[in-house]
Amino acid sequence: MRLMSGTWRGRRVAVTGAAGFIGSHLVERLLERDADVTAFVRYNSRSENGQLATEHDRLTIVRGDVRDLETISGLVSDIDTVFHLAALVGIPYSYIHVGEVVAVNVLGTLNVLTAAKEVGLQRVIIASTSEVYGSARYVPMDEAHPKQPQSPYAASKIASDAIAMSFHAAFGVPVTIVRPFNTYGPRQSDRAIIPTIISQALARDEVVLGNVTPRRDFTYVADTADGFIAAAESTATIGEELNLGTGEDISVGELAQKIGDLLGRELGVTESEERVRPSTSEVDRLVSNNERARELMHWEPAVSLETGLRRTIDWVRAHPELYDPGSYRV
Repeated sequence: MRLMSGTWRGRRVAVTGAAGFIGSHLVERLLERDADVTAFVRYNSRSENGQLATEHDRLTIVRGDVRDLETISGLVSDIDTVFHLAALVGIPYSYIHVGEVVAVNVLGTLNVLTAAKEVGLQRVIIASTSEVYGSARYVPMDEAHPKQPQSPYAASKIASDAIAMSFHAAFGVPVTIVRPFNTYGPRQSDRAIIPTIISQALARDEVVLGNVTPRRDFTYVADTADGFIAAAESTATIGEELNLGTGEDISVGELAQKIGDLLGRELGVTESEERVRPSTSEVDRLVSNNERARELMHWEPAVSLETGLRRTIDWVRAHPELYDPGSYRV
């Protein structure tokens, strides 16, 4: 069952990870739908809000750490829906700081679920990742695909998802797990592959990458954000895990060629050992079966890869101060 259009007006929602790439877009889409949004951002001494635009009369910003249960309990005490996106998402970073990644991603999710259970939230939407599947055993990959933790980050998200589903089964918490496949678009940092290629390509004709053979299913950020909202609008999604992807994949090497074509020139590609992941940790292929999302919440991607890449190129070109083509960010 879908909520009627316009029913976000007056609804009180919280978004954790609101200063991040997807989170900031989700906040914007919710505000456009007239929701009252509390944006939870990680505290820093400079009071920076990352990619989150802060000028809106229906937006409240709360700072803290998702690992603190008391803070999270206060965050959700007077809302009806929480979108939990706060996480450490860098796979290379998870090789270096395993404990921190597990603490933020697993304990953070446990705290959100515990608080949701205590106050009786109407909906809890948990952000997962296609990385939980590991290298495809079959394609397209549906929600029944085996979970294969090929990085500490993937393992932390598998644990997070399992805890969320256990709270639904054991306590009746109205949980939905949304599983994006490689989201990209304006504001994404050059830790991710698409802005890495674009920022380098705008500066020179040779781009430095890691392994160029892995294939990914790239989903434009507006489509991903709309998928989170659609999940919250449908009661049929409660207790479900739902893929958000396009059903089409492209290799990193082909992606570099396509970006070069959009820029009107041929790009050379150099592979750097620094950027290559361990062979057993590299996920070779991810491509989504999104039939469940289409069926239960009538979601489907609307932005083609070429259109999304053009928009992302325009953003990176307009914000060169946010990118460093000469550095490798983990």
